[in-house]
Amino acid sequence: MAFGDSLCEKSAAHTDTIVIGDCGLPVPAGVQKIDLALKPGTPSFLEVVEEVAKNMVIEKVEIAAEMEGRNPAVYGAMKQLFTKEQWIIDADHEAFKEATKHAKCIIRTGEITPFANVILHSNVFF
Repeated sequence: MAFGDSLCEKSAAHTDTIVIGDCGLPVPAGVQKIDLALKPGTPSFLEVVEEVAKNMVIEKVEIAAEMEGRNPAVYGAMKQLFTKEQWIIDADHEAFKEATKHAKCIIRTGEITPFANVILHSNVFF
């Protein structure tokens, strides 16, 4: 199954959320985990985000406030990738982790930089 064909991605309905996270992001009980981590750094967070963005209609992009200051390279790349979507900045990483409890799934990457996590809110294509 190609990544663009993943059950999580294909079944995301309007307002559903998909989380893409670094290898350290905890997965709450009851949330489906898709573990793509092969080794430290592979695949990278941005590689996975870019692939998902090609196959998902995204309404909102949600991150923890710490990303901007603690991982400016990833934050900058995200701002370039998501220019039309609404941004939600959670107060802190703890609030972000709380929001992941409502996700349809969490995709774990091999990313090993801090705060490389995002919640993508699904939209409709029409």
